[in-house]
Amino acid sequence: MVDASQIREHATVVGSDGGHVGTVDHVGKGEIKLTKSDAGAGGLHHYIPLDFVIAVEGDQVRLNRSADEVKKEWSTSGAA
Repeated sequence: MVDASQIREHATVVGSDGGHVGTVDHVGKGEIKLTKSDAGAGGLHHYIPLDFVIAVEGDQVRLNRSADEVKKEWSTSGAA
């Protein structure tokens, strides 16, 4: 598992296929909260588990699933 402290706000999140997933708003409680202002967010915050992260390279967070797969699995409500 990747060290969550390496993930920076406003980093770009991409799927394993290189497809854009979103932009990091915040990291906490085992998940990444994506900005709601991102083009594909539809005005909602989306949350993805930190378990999806396979690498952090500078200002890019790479996931272990394609962008489409992530978008099928993300949620609009964070962890309790």
